[in-house]
Amino acid sequence: MTPAKTDRKSTIIDDVLSAFDDLNGPQPGYRPAHAKGILLAGRFVPSPEAPSLTRAPHIRRSSTPVTVRFSDATGLPNIPDYDANASPRGMAIRFHLEEHVHTDIIGHSVDGFPVRTAEEFVELLRAIRASGREAASPKPIERFLAAHPAALEFVQAPKPIPGSFFRESFYSVNAHQFINADGASQYGRYRIRPEGANEYLDEATAAKRTPDFLFDEVRERLALAPGRMRIAVQIAAAGDIVDDSTVRWPKDRREVPFGTIELTNVLPDNEAAQRHIIFDPIPRVEGIEPSGDPLLDLRANVYLMSGRRRRAGGPR
Repeated sequence: MTPAKTDRKSTIIDDVLSAFDDLNGPQPGYRPAHAKGILLAGRFVPSPEAPSLTRAPHIRRSSTPVTVRFSDATGLPNIPDYDANASPRGMAIRFHLEEHVHTDIIGHSVDGFPVRTAEEFVELLRAIRASGREAASPKPIERFLAAHPAALEFVQAPKPIPGSFFRESFYSVNAHQFINADGASQYGRYRIRPEGANEYLDEATAAKRTPDFLFDEVRERLALAPGRMRIAVQIAAAGDIVDDSTVRWPKDRREVPFGTIELTNVLPDNEAAQRHIIFDPIPRVEGIEPSGDPLLDLRANVYLMSGRRRRAGGPR
């Protein structure tokens, strides 16, 4: 990478983190987005169909230990679970392959993403920050959404409040290239769904819940029995765009079952563990490669830098 590209990369990462800081205020020790979360332990069992998709090591094993983080949106660690701004919810999965060797899946509960590039993401965050009650109409966010149809679609997408994290569905933002043992490759996006049906609350019911009801429900559920989620991969067809996070593929695209997550307990010392773990949207494992999506590298570096600040007790 040339010095100019390195400088630009560092600048845009700083711009993203600064924009989050301006939007949320200082929240030492927390993530700039999805600050409120919980870490769980369990295992992943691959599906019989998964080897047709990838030769990744966690597909060749009978089971793999996992760490899963459920979260609310925003950089506010005390946002009530019933707040409309707490969606989209997040789900991140770490597959522990060996000591200090892992691969991750990161998803959220809206099947889409508002922007394609780092520069657009910074512009979006700054537009939100500048659109307070005192801002004249049309507000900066209104102008941004008018000029970015994908962002408008994302904002207008339904974001119902789930009755449980285990009754919500999650979708990976970026596509990946999956390569099997024969060398055959295809692009796909992860879908993570409940073992049963999705369940959502109406506004009146949600308003009667406690601010932490989703996180309390997780603890109560796992005290009684393991919680399970199903992972599938939606496969791109010929001609589908695979390097643009704002483009969704038709819902009738084929899906390949990938495996099942079984979660058994809340990690001890949860707050410290959440400060320490840094998830990575780039697979970095044999048999699963990143697509050419420009957001992948940005997300990986923002997660890394914000994680280092979080561990050091900085703003995030």
